Amino acid sequence: MKKLLIITGPTASGKTAEAIRLAREMGTEILSCDSRQFYREMRIGVARPSDEELAAAFHHFIACRSVTEPYNISDYERDAMKVVQRFFAEGRDTVIAVGGSGLYVDALRLGVTAMPDPTPELRARLQQMPLEEKRAQLQMLDPEYYARVDLRNPVRLQRALEVCYMTGRPYSQVIAEQKPVERPFDIEVRVVQMPSDELRCRIDLRVDQMMADGLLDEVRSLLPYRHLPTLRTVGYRELFPVLDGTKNLADAVAEIKLNTWHYARKQMTWCRRYI
Repeated sequence: MKKLLIITGPTASGKTAEAIRLAREMGTEILSCDSRQFYREMRIGVARPSDEELAAAFHHFIACRSVTEPYNISDYERDAMKVVQRFFAEGRDTVIAVGGSGLYVDALRLGVTAMPDPTPELRARLQQMPLEEKRAQLQMLDPEYYARVDLRNPVRLQRALEVCYMTGRPYSQVIAEQKPVERPFDIEVRVVQMPSDELRCRIDLRVDQMMADGLLDEVRSLLPYRHLPTLRTVGYRELFPVLDGTKNLADAVAEIKLNTWHYARKQMTWCRRYI
């Protein structure tokens, strides 16, 4: 039976190295399911695999689009399944996917949940709603999803609210009732784990290395696009105020480390379902 092997886990846990080791061992290629490594302009802050790592095993969905090109999870599932099906048609037994973006991992596993589209009026109203108000609305309408969503991600907050308002039901309930897509191949998920104190140390060291590699200059190059949802990402959003002159660099770096750790903890919670 053909198999899709998914390597996941929290940021900085060593997923990329493990996926490359397995790809070389199995003679196959890798699909990235990291929601930010798609974008050419974002390299350092998203921990894109190095040139050496990309040469060691071919990666799909790395630096394949511009931040100015909309690309959503439905687009990704469609394109990724085409690649997987081509691999299997060529006679490969196993395809490897790697990434820590839980929604994209589940898009490969289960398919993308069909959701009602909001009216233009509802979408416009929610887009104008301040972030704090979106959080308050979601906490009232769907406390279960509120407890696990990234509250700093306005796109996910908005989508959840759109579904709540369009269906009159909690977003988490609508998702839970959706039936997964039947894939015509086996799926195995492996979680890369390590002790929390070791992971936090690795995160801090990684952020320091990113700064040494020129993350601030990378963020400066993205100033014209800072309004895009894609740039509301840990490692970028904290540095824009430094370039505005409204935040101290050392404080911003400390904030990146803390926010990355918070994100990693959410990833660890998400990954428990696969263990």
